Amino acid sequence: SHERICQYIAKESGSLVVSVGYRLAPEHKYPAAYEDCLSATQHFLQQLQRYGVDPARVIVCGDSAGGNLAAAVSQTLAGSSQLPRLRAQILIYPGLQALDFNLPSYQQNRGVPLLFRERAVFYALHYVQGDTSNLEEVLEGSHIPPDMRLKYRKWVSPD
Repeated sequence: SHERICQYIAKESGSLVVSVGYRLAPEHKYPAAYEDCLSATQHFLQQLQRYGVDPARVIVCGDSAGGNLAAAVSQTLAGSSQLPRLRAQILIYPGLQALDFNLPSYQQNRGVPLLFRERAVFYALHYVQGDTSNLEEVLEGSHIPPDMRLKYRKWVSPD
């Protein structure tokens, strides 16, 4: 689905672009897609010389669920001393938190096509657990225990 944009980025930036085809939900629940992306990135970082890539110039990028995966891969590899460090991550409208789907950005954009708030939760649930049986609980925010909500309030709150 992203072949043309990857070709465009490669051509316009004079870069090598590697696009990872990862397993998709609901057939393949978490962590399948993450494991695929992590494995592909690790393999690529181990083969940089083969592809003539400067180890100091590697960037991961993703949009939507791919943005989530790029962030997760970046965080995992940040502590690795065995592989070259990633230079940056580019996250395009990434799904980064599932604690609260009632924050201002979700409220302000709840009716904006293409990914309505309910649709975002629907896809997130498919990705994580393979079904949407608790969709309403997640939309209401009752899927998070009060102690966890307090713990993460500093980072995930309307303020």
